[in-house]
Amino acid sequence: MYRMTDKEFERAIEEALDAMPDQFLEALENVAVVWADEPSAYHWGWDGDENWEDAEDAEDEPLPDDLLGLFDGLSLVERAEGGYDDDIPDVITVFKGPHERCFSSREEIVEEIGKTVIHELGHYFGLSEDQLAAMGYE
Repeated sequence: MYRMTDKEFERAIEEALDAMPDQFLEALENVAVVWADEPSAYHWGWDGDENWEDAEDAEDEPLPDDLLGLFDGLSLVERAEGGYDDDIPDVITVFKGPHERCFSSREEIVEEIGKTVIHELGHYFGLSEDQLAAMGYE
């Protein structure tokens, strides 16, 4: 397992964003791209009504430890349907720990960060998991 420094990881995300075509970046509105060490209970959809350990135990399968990224917000399609309140930005989170566990070299991690950023931006633009998988961004 290759471990990146926080600065390396952050820089890889910046490079992935810099590599995006300008028309995609210009279309982003009120979206923050951040990183975290690991997914939290919030990222797994825990609503706070029960103890987090109980929520984990209630699942038939353990929570996966390979969630690379997450788009938390409304896609452009959903925004167009109405009801969008732009007070709080939508957030794309890229997770450092899962990238380090799933890929064995710096080069692989950097490449997968790029794919993760594209995948999560795809959700922002309204693409489904199936559509992203068909495009090679599983």
